[in-house]
Amino acid sequence: MIEFGGLDELAKKLEDLGQKAEDLHGEHELPVSELLTPAFLAKCSQFISVDDLFAASDFKVETPEDFKAIPDDQWDDFIRKNTSYESWNAMLTDAASEWTAKKLGLSGEEE
Repeated sequence: MIEFGGLDELAKKLEDLGQKAEDLHGEHELPVSELLTPAFLAKCSQFISVDDLFAASDFKVETPEDFKAIPDDQWDDFIRKNTSYESWNAMLTDAASEWTAKKLGLSGEEE
């Protein structure tokens, strides 16, 4: 008879992963600062925080309305020149993927 050790542990990890995935199901509204963490920004730019990114842009960004007022093409141009991304949407997509992996416990980072 062959015994497989660790299957109970694997089953528990899969159950935990399933619960985390269920918790993430649906739409979520997150502050940009939760997506664009200092660790994320360090990998793609010289910025240390979202506030630092906004301050360097020369756009007034004190409220969500201020940010919405920035023309998309001008913001994408700033992102292209100051990060490793070609657009704001590409940057947010990668940040959201990292956030999701972290929430699922797949990134190796602790919450």
